[in-house]
Amino acid sequence: MDHRTELREFLKSRRARLRPGDVGLRDYGRTRRVAGLRREELARLASVSIAHYTRLEQGRGEQVSDEVLDAIGAALRLDPDELAYLHSIARRPRPCAVAEKHAEDVPAGLRFLMESLPLTPALLLGPQTQIVGWNDLALAVFGDFTALPPQRRTFSHLLFTRAHSRDLHGEGWEDAARDHVAHLRFLYGRYTGSLAIAAHIEDMRALSADFARMWAEHPVARLRTRSYVLRHPVVGELTLHGERISLPDRPSCYGMDLFAAEPGSASDEALRRLGGR
Repeated sequence: MDHRTELREFLKSRRARLRPGDVGLRDYGRTRRVAGLRREELARLASVSIAHYTRLEQGRGEQVSDEVLDAIGAALRLDPDELAYLHSIARRPRPCAVAEKHAEDVPAGLRFLMESLPLTPALLLGPQTQIVGWNDLALAVFGDFTALPPQRRTFSHLLFTRAHSRDLHGEGWEDAARDHVAHLRFLYGRYTGSLAIAAHIEDMRALSADFARMWAEHPVARLRTRSYVLRHPVVGELTLHGERISLPDRPSCYGMDLFAAEPGSASDEALRRLGGR
């Protein structure tokens, strides 16, 4: 992936989703040749010169100040995750080495922690969404992904290349998949310059037309809390609430996903059955 192309396409996608009326401008009813705001309209809203904004949209953002990026972000009505992403990709990326450790390299303390949660499906994730650690209940809920080769044992591959995951998520698959793509773009910004993440994204674009379609929509969002309604082949409908716990001091394990059901609910009972409790 080329960061200049990504910066250009991201800004164009955010201009395209705004109409003049959304930001207090008049369009006088004329036919518009471009979707959304024109460059000059956006530049005027952000109080920057059209030349300055055009250079940025051409991928030449190395000399742009944080204040200008903030002004452009405000004009585009970016949310906090999108604004952070703009700041990340506007700069020329520096080489970024991201470790690619596998399950046997997981620190013992984290492994013990996951194993001590018999009623909580737990997954440990690497920076390219690799699944580098798990407990038995996670396998029981999400399927035995250990059969996948380590280089394809990722959330991306689970969601986009395995029929089991589509069946498990049912009608909620599209939302879950788009949330994942949005988070992967957040990671691309966080680890800008990482050849490993760029290669993973290109691999997924080639493997899955759905992934390529969603990536082209340029969603950006840091995945935190979410809910899944799963159609489990053994226990039936299963509603789980997920939380992603950041691990900032572990470059090879950037986060842990923990899932829980409402206490006393049918889903709670189903988890206990899956966990043999």
